[in-house]
Amino acid sequence: MQQKEFLNIVMPFKDKLYRMAKRLLVSREEAEDATQEVLLKLWSKNDTMAKYNNVEAFAMTMTKNFCLDRLKSKQASNLKLVHSNYSDERTSLQKQIEAEDSVDWVERIMEELPEQQKLVLQLRDVEQYDFEEICELLDMKPTAVRVALSRARKIVREKLIEKHNYGIG
Repeated sequence: MQQKEFLNIVMPFKDKLYRMAKRLLVSREEAEDATQEVLLKLWSKNDTMAKYNNVEAFAMTMTKNFCLDRLKSKQASNLKLVHSNYSDERTSLQKQIEAEDSVDWVERIMEELPEQQKLVLQLRDVEQYDFEEICELLDMKPTAVRVALSRARKIVREKLIEKHNYGIG
């Protein structure tokens, strides 16, 4: 496989790899490094890539496994929270601040979720994967995916309601 063909296959889902890495590793720098590592590993397998039915799913699985290994390593103890917000110039400053605050709270709540719930919520609600793809990526049964997603959403919803009802606590 030539470099151009490889880039045509991999580039459309490169940002998804990064977002999954960011969700797991939290640090922007760590996520960038993980994404680069996965892309290098994919390039090293470019001769055999044609045998994979879904290169994107394979790459997402590689990213998940790489990040989980990274978190288990000794170097993981120095990972820190780095958050970047996106701005929309058409919204008022107040609405932008409120939106950023809500996004920040959802991020914090998601970080506290069990690993499996965090991954399912990221893949379904952020990355917009369908249930079959999530089952394949995480090697889970459909019922388990739906239960994990439901529980994760419930926890996020309850904690957000609690925060809004009682203020910052």
